Amino acid sequence: MSDPIHVVCPACDAVNRLAPARLGAGGRCGRCHAPLFGGEPVALDEARFAHHLARSDLPLLVDFWAPWCGPCQMMAPAFAAAARTLEPELRLVKVDTEQAQGLAARLGIRSIPTLALFRGGVERARQAGAMDAAGIIAWARHQLRDGVS
Repeated sequence: MSDPIHVVCPACDAVNRLAPARLGAGGRCGRCHAPLFGGEPVALDEARFAHHLARSDLPLLVDFWAPWCGPCQMMAPAFAAAARTLEPELRLVKVDTEQAQGLAARLGIRSIPTLALFRGGVERARQAGAMDAAGIIAWARHQLRDGVS
């Protein structure tokens, strides 16, 4: 039997242990009983991002965006559609760079929208520019398969 993986609850940020074989079945948070996977991107501020990055065994696909950014607004529905397809393979999250300016500066986010894939707490890939849902899904899966160790 495989070791359980840690999944951070998108609602209360509790760390849950889940058998890898049960990822497809979803599961509920042991603390707040919310679904661990809702098929929607999770909005994270700087502190919650750090917690999810440090405590989750799932890769994180992050959309760095801003409310004033037209291409970001155009990509939002595509990112949501990608979440419905890619979960529970990975967690899709959104970080508002206007609210998390320190994080954006530390990570060197210079243009938005920017997608970044993190695994094991480390950034493994980055792609700037708006993409459609099929492009997001293909890029993420390619990075998971070929680009991420």
